[in-house]
Amino acid sequence: MFQQAQNPISSYQKVERDIAVENANPHQLIVLLFQGAEQAISLARIHMEAGNIAEKGMAISKAIDIINLGLKASLDLEAGEIAHNLAALYDYMVRRLTQANIKNQTAILDEVYGLLHEISTAWAQIAKAPAE
Repeated sequence: MFQQAQNPISSYQKVERDIAVENANPHQLIVLLFQGAEQAISLARIHMEAGNIAEKGMAISKAIDIINLGLKASLDLEAGEIAHNLAALYDYMVRRLTQANIKNQTAILDEVYGLLHEISTAWAQIAKAPAE
């Protein structure tokens, strides 16, 4: 019975997310990627603490995919040193998430979440900065 109640909510959330993506500019898309990765890590932490191994693994895999296929793939490595540093940091995050999954350590999830949050906060500030 509870599963049936979740389906309309999940459907609504998917539609809401799809609309946000369709209406987003490139900067906003990156913000959405950061939010998705942070949410996946938070969900992985919940599942890790609850002992839900399969769900934890799926949430960590989702975070890794967002980092690799979204955030890292969006970098323009010809733009300079910052892009290369971010690529290296994203690689580090993926390695740490893999370790968190294997070792079942929430502290590692917290570390990666903190790194992502720092970058996402800085990225969000870019949009607020006045154009010169």
